[in-house]
Amino acid sequence: MKSGNPRYLLVILGVVAAIFVGLWVMRSQQAQEQEQLYEELSVAVAQLDNVNSDELLSQQVELEQQISQTLSQLETAQATVAQSVESISVSGTLFDIAELAGVEITAITSAHQSVSNWQGIPCLVLPLTVTIEGDVPSLLSFISKLDRALTTAVIRSAVITIPEATDEEESSAEIQLPSAVIQLGIYSYQGE
Repeated sequence: MKSGNPRYLLVILGVVAAIFVGLWVMRSQQAQEQEQLYEELSVAVAQLDNVNSDELLSQQVELEQQISQTLSQLETAQATVAQSVESISVSGTLFDIAELAGVEITAITSAHQSVSNWQGIPCLVLPLTVTIEGDVPSLLSFISKLDRALTTAVIRSAVITIPEATDEEESSAEIQLPSAVIQLGIYSYQGE
């Protein structure tokens, strides 16, 4: 039995040595793979840092500028639409008053809306200039009815022009009627 023991011992030592060699080879491969992964990770982190700090910040600034421009365009468009709607409504009221007063509206002009205070409240102001023709009592009636009908309007000026009749106008069929130019501001509260 003594002669068989050293063989088994050599076989066991060979198997153990083979296992250690196999583990050592696996560990060295694992260390190489780990080192390669660390290198790839450091390259990826460096690229990510470059992308984050440079490209993403410039893209963010560019997108914020685009948003700002788009919001500004939206506000302008909304103001224009609101002004058009309000102007149409006011024009209808003006023509109704003109019909009641017996005058003819010859022109209505409007400037862009602006922000102003009306009795301490911030409001949008739609400035209008209305030109009318008719006899003097009708012109005065129109101005009075306009003041009563548009409660949020302020008449800034009303200039009545009465033309002098000349000999040529009296003989011809063209008689120039008195006219009035009325400048007013229509206030509207738009809220926050």
